Amino acid sequence: MGKPGSLFSYIYLQMKKLYFLFTAIIVFTNFTVAQPDSSKTLSIRTNLFSGVVLPEYNFYDYLIQKPAFGMECSLTKKTTGKTMWEQLYKYPEYGLTFFYTSIGNKNVFGNELAIFPYVKTFLINTSIFKLTNEFGLGLGYATKKFDIKTDYENVAIGSHFNIHFNYKLGTTWVFTRNFSLSTGLSFTHFSNANMAEPNLGINIVSVFAGVNYAIGQKSEIKKQELEKHKPKQELAFVYAPGGRHSRALDSKVYFTSSISIEYKYHLKRKLHIGGGLDLFYDSSSKVEMSVSSNEPYKSIYDYKSGIHISQEILYDRFSVILQEGVYVGLIDHINGSYFYNRAILRWKFTNHFFMNISMKSHLNILDYPELGFGYYITSKK
Repeated sequence: MGKPGSLFSYIYLQMKKLYFLFTAIIVFTNFTVAQPDSSKTLSIRTNLFSGVVLPEYNFYDYLIQKPAFGMECSLTKKTTGKTMWEQLYKYPEYGLTFFYTSIGNKNVFGNELAIFPYVKTFLINTSIFKLTNEFGLGLGYATKKFDIKTDYENVAIGSHFNIHFNYKLGTTWVFTRNFSLSTGLSFTHFSNANMAEPNLGINIVSVFAGVNYAIGQKSEIKKQELEKHKPKQELAFVYAPGGRHSRALDSKVYFTSSISIEYKYHLKRKLHIGGGLDLFYDSSSKVEMSVSSNEPYKSIYDYKSGIHISQEILYDRFSVILQEGVYVGLIDHINGSYFYNRAILRWKFTNHFFMNISMKSHLNILDYPELGFGYYITSKK
């Protein structure tokens, strides 16, 4: 696969650090000023992008020929404080984006189209200037993918359909009640979550600029005092089946699964912290070890165990969870990794049951997706 370029690997790691930094800012700080009594809640946004495809592997150095250029059109809705969570997050915005970008080499990588929902929160929010933090996740379509006969150089994209992730750190300059300009930095990633090989993925860092125009009728902004948070404790049991392709580039999808026990302390309404125990099963171990390891395969190597710490950002019954784990006991004989990570989207659909979608990885190397189901109990207030 080639060795990551040191400069761009450093840039990539710094982008990940920015993600954690600005997420922490949302949770722990309050930069917003007094909200207006009423506001138009719908707006149309268009942005133009210019950036670079990060050459994380050596082959990118000669395949990337041009900068990446893109554009997007979004429909945005402002919240008005109808729920405690809207006021707690200082009236965030959410919307739907249609996105297009080139990828630096049309003949090899083609272009990408995407559609994704997003949420925007405010780090600074005044009547004329706003500093915003925006996350989007959805579905992307790559016009070209790896083909052993016709596109063998395209080892970054193994399927037409991919998961599309976007993060923006932006500024908004308000000129009238209806018209404003936006500028900022954007990070885009898309890959197929290891459901088809090869799957190195594409990462693009770009600058953007665009216009926003408010439409529709004004709505009243609601304000009320929120009750003081009372910390609670939570215990959860999770079973998560999944599937993956092997690095051997065969077409078979191998079954994976995990069982986890999680403990959470409800530090704030928006932030839960905790840890847990994990047991993993991966039926592709024998095939993987046949191409990537000199160590003889044993059936026990299908299993791995570990412990993790977690941080959970909540919005009502939905949450984003980041877990950082270390293998203990049954270690990783396939990749030789000591550490693992999970990024989880969770929905608590009752007071005791939830489901989630997660991606297990080893640092920045994606492993496989999971669909989890769980049961949880919380201590009484």
